[in-house]
This record gives sequence, structure tokens and C-alpha cells, in this order.
Amino acid sequence: MLVTRRLLGKKAWPGVWTNSVCGHPQQGETFEQAVTRRCRFELGVEISDIAPVHPAFRYRAVAPNGIVENEVCPVYAARVVSEVQPNDDEVMDYQWVDLATMLSALAATPWAFSPWMVLEAENRDARQALTDFVARLRG
Repeated sequence: MLVTRRLLGKKAWPGVWTNSVCGHPQQGETFEQAVTRRCRFELGVEISDIAPVHPAFRYRAVAPNGIVENEVCPVYAARVVSEVQPNDDEVMDYQWVDLATMLSALAATPWAFSPWMVLEAENRDARQALTDFVARLRG
């Protein structure tokens, strides 16, 4: 699993670890096209095998600086098929971790992660869908 650390200059939740990319579809764009576009923009990667893992995810969170996010954002997984070349305006660090390690870290230190990532990990169906996705990739 590829996780990223948000740039310290971000207005909301700077410096926390989070999912690989975030974004919204542009007008006329499918979710899969948006995922591909954001992966290229934020991480400089090409992807394949895009699959929904939490299509109905939504959250509301208030950042320490008062910024409120109230988002509807389906969660997708994909296989990275090229070298990671992060956009320095978006990502300050990244790490490849296995799912079990990531879930343990989220449970032990939720303050170090984005609130949406913590909430995503708490959803049993999303965890199972991601586990199944990884198993399919490993064949």
C-alpha cells in the first residue's frame, strides 16, 4: 500500500500521513479517469486495475486551524505500474507498507494520519475490499 505525507504547506492537515492521492472528478470525467489523473499529478505514476473499495465513503472533519471538510469521496485502489515521482507541491514523503502494518499504525497513532484515512480504515467492508484487491493482485 502506498501512503503519502502531506506537504507542510497544505492548509488542512499539513504533515500528516494519508492515502496515496485525493481529488475530485472534473466535469465529464469518470471516477476512474479522475483517479488516473490525480495519480499522475500527485505521484507521477501510471496505474492499472482500478477498483472501488469504499464507493459510498463520506466524512466531516474539522482541522485544528478551523477548516471544515464535508466530503463525499469514493475510495479506489489501483496497481502502480511505474516508478513513483512525487510532486513536491503535493507530497513531502511516501512509503510502501503492507495493509496489516498500516491498520496497526492507524489504530495506535490516529493523530499522525488524516481523519479521512482513519475513518476509511474503521470501515470493515472497505478493509475487506482492500484485502481482496491485494489478494487478487498477488494472484
